[in-house]
Amino acid sequence: MDRLDRMHLFTRVVDRRSFSAAASDLGLARSTATEAIKQLEAELGARLLERTTRVVRPTLDGQAYYQRCQQILTEFEEANSAFRNAEPQGLLRIDAHPLLTHTYLLPKLPEFLARNPKLDLHIGQGDRIVDLVREGVDCVLRAGSQPDSGLIMRHLTDIREVTCASPDYLARHGMPASPEQLGGHQCVGFVSSRTGTVMPLEFTVGGELRMVELPSRVTVNNSDTMAELARLGFGLIQAPRYRLKPDLDRGTLVEVLPDHPPSPTPLSALYPQNRQLSPRLRVFLDWVSGIFAAAEI
Repeated sequence: MDRLDRMHLFTRVVDRRSFSAAASDLGLARSTATEAIKQLEAELGARLLERTTRVVRPTLDGQAYYQRCQQILTEFEEANSAFRNAEPQGLLRIDAHPLLTHTYLLPKLPEFLARNPKLDLHIGQGDRIVDLVREGVDCVLRAGSQPDSGLIMRHLTDIREVTCASPDYLARHGMPASPEQLGGHQCVGFVSSRTGTVMPLEFTVGGELRMVELPSRVTVNNSDTMAELARLGFGLIQAPRYRLKPDLDRGTLVEVLPDHPPSPTPLSALYPQNRQLSPRLRVFLDWVSGIFAAAEI
């Protein structure tokens, strides 16, 4: 293992806070990773990492060296990309919502991997907050406005939202003709993972967005459960149109107030600044951008 390889390993250990995880990411034995870092510390004459039974952290010298390594490795990868036409290779780790993945990414995946035969892909699935650097994830696809996290964000598309309810619910409560006629209605309350409170319903009225809070007997924090409760007649819900399209086509859910839709939800790709030049990440971002540019979503 040469010095550049040891620098790469060191940055991965800092990112992952673990020798075992870093070694696994790079296809190394843990003992090999441990010995390589010892050699690096010996060459530099400085202790770079604080090791405990639970976590590995950089020392002050280690943090300074980590920042320099990031600059050097980024410049090295950029230089190689420019001169050898950068065929993407290695493992790319992404995270996206399961239904979004199944609906839009998986049907196009065989073609993507055929065009990039040296690229491997790990797909994590969820809506949870992911620490990209600590968990070794290269990119996440997330819907909604994103807090300022220091990540680079690429806008992919805007997801159309729909308000709907079951035929049984509407037979009992009536079909409102405007947001003003929602008195007496109720919703399936969706609890935000960020605020811990039930999200209000949104309606576009005269070009402006109006928030409406309705009572809810049942609250949830899972979108699949929310949709099932709507089918069972527990109230109004708002969700991406693509998610509920099968229900709308079958008639198990009915669109409500189509002339007053919720605001569309932005879909973005987020990735760490220090990985923006990776050829494998670049081809992935170009691929998903093309998918959502052509999709009706």
